[in-house]
Amino acid sequence: MAVPDLADRFEAARPMLLGLAYRVLGVRADAEDAVQDTFLRWQAADRDAIDNADAWLTTVCTRRCLDMLSAADRARVDYVGPWLPEPVPTGALGMPDQAVELAGSLTTAFLLALQRLTPKERAAYLLYDIFDRPYPEVADTLGLQAPACRQLVARARRHIGDARVRHQTPPARQRRLLDAFRDAVASGSTEALATLLSDDVRLSSDGGGKVVAARRVMHGHREVTRFIEAGLHVWWAPEAMVEAQLNGAPGFLVHDAGALSAAVWFACAPDGNVSDIYVMRNPDKLANLQAAFAGR
Repeated sequence: MAVPDLADRFEAARPMLLGLAYRVLGVRADAEDAVQDTFLRWQAADRDAIDNADAWLTTVCTRRCLDMLSAADRARVDYVGPWLPEPVPTGALGMPDQAVELAGSLTTAFLLALQRLTPKERAAYLLYDIFDRPYPEVADTLGLQAPACRQLVARARRHIGDARVRHQTPPARQRRLLDAFRDAVASGSTEALATLLSDDVRLSSDGGGKVVAARRVMHGHREVTRFIEAGLHVWWAPEAMVEAQLNGAPGFLVHDAGALSAAVWFACAPDGNVSDIYVMRNPDKLANLQAAFAGR
């Protein structure tokens, strides 16, 4: 196989590998590292011994992600405040993520649900249910027997429940939400926004201990609206908020002195009301967003 063919073969698989790694790890930068490590292994491999390049690449990438998860889980024990997956612009992980059947597996609710699974449950579920790999291939990837993989997937499905279900909020309601949130930040009045929030709405803010952020999840209508009135109204300038679609959800990028300082996005319940507000302040998880939207 000629060298250009090797590179082309890998580049064809890259979007899928990146999408898989991001879902397993929840951090775009870590996912890119896993994919790059897979590429280096691919360059050094004996291609004559590889019967199925896609399966080989998927296996190497998955196993690298599982290795990285062990270190990440140890580090998360000492994580300061709520942990959120790194937000990505809709469409940033390549064409396979544009398929309707994959869209629900990029929502923040789904990515958080994956965190409740063991690493092998997570990998087996993603490979079989999301990326349509047959059980024999999943078993080879994880070094298990097919029946064991079936059990892993069954347990994962029970834990995840309906987190993968993606509720399509009508564009008109998204528009009302974005306008009401911006107005609340500008004026300090949450009267209009409050009508769009679920009674048990949650607000989670991830600062990673590196910047100021709420260190616990806020629950309920009153606590969340008071935080917006007394906190975000003071800290954020509405003219520095740029609309963005993050993980398939409406939201904003918030700038301070020209630099990206926060991202906020929303999850809606089936009735259209906001069930979760996610605020990303961790600079490590904002770097890719800053680059993705530079010059826009």
